Amino acid sequence: MTRKGIVVVGLLGPNLDSGDGPDRWDRWRPTVSICQQEDLLVSRYELIYQSRYEKLAELVIGDIRAVSPETEVRPTVIEFDDPWDLEEVFGELLDFAKAQKFDADRENVLVHITTGTHVQQICMFLLAEARYFPGKLVQTAMTDKREREVAGWYRVIDLDLSKYDRLASRFAKERAESVTFLKSGIPTLNKQFNKLIDRIEEVAIRSRNPILLTGPTGAGKSKLARRVYQLKRERHQVTGDFVEINCATIRGDAAMSALFGHVKGAFTGALKDRPGLLRAANNGLLFLDEIGELGLDEQAMLLRALEEKVFLPLGGDKEVRSDFQLIAGTNRDLSLMVREGRFREDLLARINLWTFRLPRLKDRSEDIEPNLEFELEEYANRHGARVTFSREARAKFLKFAVSGEAQWQGNFRDLNSSITRMATLAPGGRISAEVAEEEIERLREQWATPAENGDDLLESLLDAESMESIDLFDRMQLQAVIKICRESSTLSEAGRKLFATSRKKKKTANDADRLRKYLARFGLSWQDLQDKR
Repeated sequence: MTRKGIVVVGLLGPNLDSGDGPDRWDRWRPTVSICQQEDLLVSRYELIYQSRYEKLAELVIGDIRAVSPETEVRPTVIEFDDPWDLEEVFGELLDFAKAQKFDADRENVLVHITTGTHVQQICMFLLAEARYFPGKLVQTAMTDKREREVAGWYRVIDLDLSKYDRLASRFAKERAESVTFLKSGIPTLNKQFNKLIDRIEEVAIRSRNPILLTGPTGAGKSKLARRVYQLKRERHQVTGDFVEINCATIRGDAAMSALFGHVKGAFTGALKDRPGLLRAANNGLLFLDEIGELGLDEQAMLLRALEEKVFLPLGGDKEVRSDFQLIAGTNRDLSLMVREGRFREDLLARINLWTFRLPRLKDRSEDIEPNLEFELEEYANRHGARVTFSREARAKFLKFAVSGEAQWQGNFRDLNSSITRMATLAPGGRISAEVAEEEIERLREQWATPAENGDDLLESLLDAESMESIDLFDRMQLQAVIKICRESSTLSEAGRKLFATSRKKKKTANDADRLRKYLARFGLSWQDLQDKR
């Protein structure tokens, strides 16, 4: 069987390979030294260089022929305006690689990565990894100066990562740790939620585009946004701060000033310049919770800041620059708000490239137990006192917590408050069955259904005149519809529940439109039911 020839692809090293005269043989020169190795017979050397190093290339080629007459040297001139420009260097080397005719049956290819700028070395590595150069890497180095071995030594690096099980396991472990970090270290069991967090981890690491977190109040949007920031900070993807604001707490000039800052004298009371939160988030992450509460003017300015990285402070005439990543949170249906003219369509298009809906706690019943442990740990950290359940109390509370009776309307805020109350009332740091039963009753009262307090519910949504005009039959039906709406995440989901039977008889079922028209008969909208929960 014929032995394969060795083909080396390498860049001329103007500094390392330089020199003329007899003294050059007393120095280590990487391009020549690879052909001086006793156990590496190079049959062909593809030598890449720039035309301005023509004389050096001729010298090196002559020296290779002197030390290894069997080696054929094929010089190729490639011009780089800037050998440190990644895009230019990669493009030129890619064209070179595509033009080569390597014979895999007869040749073993080695890509020399010792010479050239760091950018050129990186490009050679990438082209080898992508198999444009179908071979392995080779690196050369000088020996200890005291040994006076001018040939130095070489090492072949195999890029077949499938051989490196430990390395692959380490990458998998790193990613698993990132996902666990985003879940606050809680071993969640819900498959859909785990899949959601996996995807968020991928996007958080690979993208700087806006992320939109939707879902009910208390589902954990704020905590998740902060965790994304901390993960990106650890990976050196952001250097600035995490800046958070609930847009429902600001209105009008106060919103403009808080977000974009103002100059002195911009309005009454503006006694000095204010930088604003967007500037504070420069090179960091800005979390705008309840973004649907922003006014249209603020939305327009935010859109420009996202697209152009510049904005005008309130009352100012000089643009300010800020480069931040945005995470937005909302419990509203922003698409519906666009149709109603309350949210800008172009802003929604900009922020919903990556949209993730966080589920309700009620839909993650299997995760209530691990979150119970997490909340007890958090309580211990805050108060410096560890609290546990008695076996009976734990069983009693968990049975209720995962049952259909438990609404968890406030999601994790309800769970946090519940654990805090029980821990506070725990004698000797032990939650008893009596304390658990008392908490269960408190939660039942807190989550009293619309049917139990139907008139109170309707009075909070309708005026007195409207109430008097509705028959008892319609009133009872409307109460049931509102209950379903408040238990659903979207208008479409509520429609599917309410029209589950009749929709089967229709060729095209538009449940959301049917429900919207039904609510409109009473002067109500989907957003009204969300606003007054």
